[in-house]
Amino acid sequence: MASISRLPNGKYRPRYRDERGKEHARHFDRKVDAQRWLDEVTAAVVTGTYVDPGAGRQTFAEYYAEWSARQVWAPGTESAMSLAARSTTFADVRMRSLRRSHVEHWVKSMVSRGLAPGTVHTRTNNVRAVLRGAVADRVIPRDPSEGIALPRRRRAAAAMALPTPAQIGAILEAADGPFRAFVGLCAFAGLRLGEAAAVRVGDVDFLRRTLTVARQVQRAPGGTIELRAPKYGSERQVYLAPSLVDLLARHVAAHCPEGTWLFTGDACQPPHQNTVGHRWRTTLAAAGLSGVKLHDLRHFYASGLIASGCDVVTVQRALGHASATTTLNTYSHLWPTAEDRTRRAAEELFADSCGLGADSATSTSR
Repeated sequence: MASISRLPNGKYRPRYRDERGKEHARHFDRKVDAQRWLDEVTAAVVTGTYVDPGAGRQTFAEYYAEWSARQVWAPGTESAMSLAARSTTFADVRMRSLRRSHVEHWVKSMVSRGLAPGTVHTRTNNVRAVLRGAVADRVIPRDPSEGIALPRRRRAAAAMALPTPAQIGAILEAADGPFRAFVGLCAFAGLRLGEAAAVRVGDVDFLRRTLTVARQVQRAPGGTIELRAPKYGSERQVYLAPSLVDLLARHVAAHCPEGTWLFTGDACQPPHQNTVGHRWRTTLAAAGLSGVKLHDLRHFYASGLIASGCDVVTVQRALGHASATTTLNTYSHLWPTAEDRTRRAAEELFADSCGLGADSATSTSR
């Protein structure tokens, strides 16, 4: 219901009722202005973008507290979202007063403090989730952070460090007895740190040469650990190389007399991530290497699968990525390009046509 009436003082009073039956009205000197305002409101109602003029009185911090209480999050996600919300410079600004400039100022402050581009992107995306929630709740008409400029991140090809086989061999040689199998799981099965730390002896099927990834270790308050489902729900079965199975079998025989956890820390529980980090740094120093991260072993495994001709879906499943898009975004630069495939196909044609082996054809073409 909408109408425009002229008051005795000559002003025009447009009014309408919202979906809850509440009446809203304004006063204008000109009827054309009153009609324009009423048309804008009507268009917002029709397109589903209408926001109650009285909404948005909450500050960002107040809205986040209310909104976050309704979300279904894993503990790690909850911590990351809370950290991002607390880091904003507009926590005390009313939601309806939020402007693009507020978000830009916050992003610039993070960059000025020297935060890594990836961190800035992650925190901004987390806060944008809150703002999109406010749009969906019709607390604000639009997301003020949409389209803001963020610091440029390094391309995956430039940022990713791939250890060489020789470096992996040196690390394995330098690792002490119990830790050697841990390195093996990361380098030759692609497990994340938390996944490798949470492996039970029963997760390894030595006969079928498979490993079931069913849980992960995460930090908990007070220096303790928590066992949770794998990241992004990436429960999976990994097919193990025979040599890795042999390494795990020797490890179980020597270090797992009770046959529970494959690796142990304090009180016969899985090792804390800090403990694993200390062992990794000690092993790296003993191998005479620096700058290699434990997570780089996962990249090493992925690169080996790709070099052996595995397709995207195979690599995705082996690594436990949530989607093939994640795999491509991370490792697309490692797959052979169209030029590589064209040259290889032409080389094979040349060899077949000339009755030469591939090596002979290559020598001739040179």
